[in-house]
Amino acid sequence: MKVDFYFDYLSPYAYLASREIPALCARRGVELRLRPVLFAGLLNHWGQRGPAEIPPKAMHTVKECMRYALLREIPFRPPRHHPFNPLTALRASLAEVAGGDQPHVVRAIFDMGWAAGCDLGDAAEITAALDAAGLGGSAILERANSPTAKQALHRETADAIARGVFGIPTMLAGDELFWGLDQLTYLELFLEGKDPLAQVKFDDFGFQGPSAWRTGVSRHEED
Repeated sequence: MKVDFYFDYLSPYAYLASREIPALCARRGVELRLRPVLFAGLLNHWGQRGPAEIPPKAMHTVKECMRYALLREIPFRPPRHHPFNPLTALRASLAEVAGGDQPHVVRAIFDMGWAAGCDLGDAAEITAALDAAGLGGSAILERANSPTAKQALHRETADAIARGVFGIPTMLAGDELFWGLDQLTYLELFLEGKDPLAQVKFDDFGFQGPSAWRTGVSRHEED
């Protein structure tokens, strides 16, 4: 079993999940694969708005994440700018770019943004954070700006959409999808073979689909 962790640095939920999921996978003896994707690409495909694009939801998100972090003593200081352009950070975090240092690169970038409050859209600050972690920031950023890295991020995002990923963070254990920070508990139960849904027969519910649909909203039936 492998767990794919789909994330974008735009999400504070992804930051908090990134702090917990390595230990969770280690406890269950499963491989964790880090999969940076462009959140905007998911939103555009599924026709959604991100939390930061709805002001009351943006404030609720920050407060919820801050409560979560304070209760668990996780450092939490939002980035200087939000939303920001995450492309450089995401490309630097690709396995094709970071290689065997990928977990350390991801941790360093998440921490510079959501623990130290730096600008996750600034290439110079990303480079400095990677250098401070002993990861050779200049070389990583040079690879991140290559056409190969740009194509790889596009491919990762398209692959995520093909697998049904619609939000960040998403964890896929095989074909079972868990979306959101609050799903870590259910993910671990699934990996333990204790998923509460294991005995549920969905065909027994007799669900026949929607009887009404909001005007202007695409149904994505092909997905």
